[in-house]
Amino acid sequence: MQKTLHPIIDPRGRQERPLLQLAPRVTLEELRKGKILFYDNTKLGFCNYMEVFVRIKERLREMGITNFVDYRETVRGKDTQKLEEYAAMLAQEKPVAAIVALGDMGTSPATCILTIALEKLGIPSVYITAPPGGELVEGVAFYRAGQLCLCKIDIYQASTKEEVREQIDLKWDYIIASLTAQGEKLREVAQIDFKLDNIPPAANGLLPLTDGLEIREDKLYEPGCYMEEIMEYLDREHLGDGLPVIPPTQSRYERMLTYCPFDPDMVLWREIGPSGKDVTVRDVAVAAVMAGCKPQVMPILITAFKAMANEKYNLLQSVTTSHPGGNLVLVSGPLAQEIGLSGKAGCMGPGHPVNATLGRAVNLVIMNVCRSVPGFCDLDCLASQAEFTYCFAEEPELAQWEMINEEHYNAETTTVYVLKAEPQHDIIDFLSLNGHDLLDTITACCTTLGSNNAYVPGPLVIALTPDHGKMLKNAGYTKDMIREHIHLRAVHEVPMVRNRGLVPVRPPEFENKHPMPVTRSPKDVEIVVVGNRGGHSGVILPWALHSEAIVEPVRLPDGRIARSVEEFKK
Repeated sequence: MQKTLHPIIDPRGRQERPLLQLAPRVTLEELRKGKILFYDNTKLGFCNYMEVFVRIKERLREMGITNFVDYRETVRGKDTQKLEEYAAMLAQEKPVAAIVALGDMGTSPATCILTIALEKLGIPSVYITAPPGGELVEGVAFYRAGQLCLCKIDIYQASTKEEVREQIDLKWDYIIASLTAQGEKLREVAQIDFKLDNIPPAANGLLPLTDGLEIREDKLYEPGCYMEEIMEYLDREHLGDGLPVIPPTQSRYERMLTYCPFDPDMVLWREIGPSGKDVTVRDVAVAAVMAGCKPQVMPILITAFKAMANEKYNLLQSVTTSHPGGNLVLVSGPLAQEIGLSGKAGCMGPGHPVNATLGRAVNLVIMNVCRSVPGFCDLDCLASQAEFTYCFAEEPELAQWEMINEEHYNAETTTVYVLKAEPQHDIIDFLSLNGHDLLDTITACCTTLGSNNAYVPGPLVIALTPDHGKMLKNAGYTKDMIREHIHLRAVHEVPMVRNRGLVPVRPPEFENKHPMPVTRSPKDVEIVVVGNRGGHSGVILPWALHSEAIVEPVRLPDGRIARSVEEFKK
């Protein structure tokens, strides 16, 4: 008997693809009589970028336009709602036009959302962008607005004042047209020539396979059954992470939900990424199929997504940042061992299917649903293996102190700790004979001048091998003592962190500190004992830009703490 053909579910989910109604443009005379809003998302304070607004104002004055109002505030840490509220506050100035800058790096998407909000409020706007953020802004505007006036200038950190001014002069006609053009000319100015997802997701939720490919699951891996063609299609459309995936058919999707009693339409992330799409339980389940997950991991995955949705995680910026960090998922508690998550030998590398597939599913959602695709809508300069997968567990039999779940809740509760962070950095020490010397080695590895935490203090994770954990425990160290030691001694001399790295983001009380700590308090230091015997521990350094580590307990749909994964089985 012939099996039913199974079309493939589109992993992008449903996309709205709105078309923004641009604000009515104004005449030059109205620009002369009215107020021009200049909004700086704080990126113009970097290098010689302030010349962008300096030169624009000079050129406007030459045209008799002199009434300017300036606002400068970061968009970091603001979700879509807060950005729209901020745009409404700016609109109270009643400007006739707005000039927004600068879309160069990680703040680019949030600033694009703000620009869209200004247009919706009836304020004709032009958004100035620069590499590498220009391409990302195009993607955000393509998915969220369909059209927007984007002025791309070619500057970078070493551009001179003269070079910045020259770029404004080269684009001057475009800037003026963005604020004054009408009809077909305005449509031409606001057109976005984006190279990804020109065929939107179909209304039926199935992948729009242009060749009409359909698959029989019982024959999927046999020669001539389209497996290679499917992979080529997914790679061509930038769906997936570049590695082979399991095609998400309806029956596989349904099997993935056998341990997921949550409503498939339940929203986990709101309006995240360039696509601006809500991420639902359904989207996560589809990614879990593609990643090769077994259904029992779904409760952990859902908990991880809930944790990353915490506003303190700064998810909106984290999914497109140029930082090469991944989204670390660290699970502590009995459910970790029940589903086969490992914290034993090699737990951060290959050979642990549950670790690898669970962490991979997180990244597949970011690429497929949020559409943070390298070269299109992702600012990654180099990226890293942590963006394929980044997941491991604590092992009760290795623990020297209370585990994360016990510190926050109790031994029966399973928790998921998430952190946007670099791949682990090796800490080698085979020669120290006591915990005191070992702790100095560990502390010295907790920062470098090239690490984010030299300029943005924040959380970090110390991953101790069992031998190193035992040495510290035998020397009388508690977790809090280790935390205190690292907080006091993982520091930089202030002259070494001036005018290097990135613009500092530190608590106000750090202004006169000397030396400069890389953590805000001892509580920023998390400690786990994992891995194999030997002298290679590790430290996981943070992204930390308005981004906190979040700990979330694994709960059933009714809010009760889950004691077993079997409680989730339908």
